Amino acid sequence: MLTLSNIHELYTAKIAMENMRREYPALFEKLLDLINLTRALQFKYYYMGCLIMEKDPGEYKPNFVYGSVHRLYKKELQKLKEDQDFQVLKQIFSDLSSSADYSKICLLVRGMAPESLIGLSSIR
Repeated sequence: MLTLSNIHELYTAKIAMENMRREYPALFEKLLDLINLTRALQFKYYYMGCLIMEKDPGEYKPNFVYGSVHRLYKKELQKLKEDQDFQVLKQIFSDLSSSADYSKICLLVRGMAPESLIGLSSIR
């Protein structure tokens, strides 16, 4: 999936993530942990975003993954979903996903500058 983001949308997403980090630090840490695990397992950020939003990831579902690894990933996702403030995250993703895709949101959470994410992207 290719998306085009403008700088205004990316700054809006960055501010939303910074506000979440400040107002819901435990939720933010769980999200960051899941993002880092997603990256370490070489899963697609889009897959993670779909699981958070309870959407079908379609072709982005990881193939050729040991069941034990996938179960570990689902346990970490469940920890995030069980957070008392999870609905806040879900609302932020819902608000941002129309303008900034899941991969760019994840990269912003990991600390990348909005300027580095401008334009056409195929990161998943």
